[in-house]
Amino acid sequence: MIRLGVVGDIGSGKSYVAKKFGYPVFNADNEVARIYKKNKKCYNKLKKKLPNYITSFPIKKKELTDAIISNQKNLKKITQIIHPEVRNRMNNFIKKNKDKKLIILDIPLLIENKLNKKKDILIFVDAKKKEINKRLKKRTNFNGKILKKFQLPVEFKKKKADFIIKNNFRSNSIKKSVKIILKKILLNA
Repeated sequence: MIRLGVVGDIGSGKSYVAKKFGYPVFNADNEVARIYKKNKKCYNKLKKKLPNYITSFPIKKKELTDAIISNQKNLKKITQIIHPEVRNRMNNFIKKNKDKKLIILDIPLLIENKLNKKKDILIFVDAKKKEINKRLKKRTNFNGKILKKFQLPVEFKKKKADFIIKNNFRSNSIKKSVKIILKKILLNA
């Protein structure tokens, strides 16, 4: 099985690009959202660690953001509870798709959390900062400063990547780039 990791800046279109490959995608952001909505066990752990912020189930992103803004140490408390659950779900996804030719890992902190393996093929989604900022402004409860604390520099990720997709936010050029990259990957498999 070939593992493709899609990396890039926040709002660069990683999830959109990941879907275009047409293979099973593990989307960490979606899994985190599911955990916040449906995982009572994580809720109870977070409520115990952050009783002044986590007030009701399902967990609200705003409560988590408020906790982090009020004290940076709360971020570590949250990640110690949520990240193992996401990692567990990722491992289950990989096992479930072990017979597939290719899988896509759409994990914003793939490199930072050392979730990528040496043989993984990394695809960097490159987009103009202006376009990214325009898109991020549309997101509700978005706080980029918190996320930036976790992330490695974009240039570092770009250098680590095996392929770069320029995202001009036009579907046809993304499809074309994905097709070319897929062809190269599958030829060398």
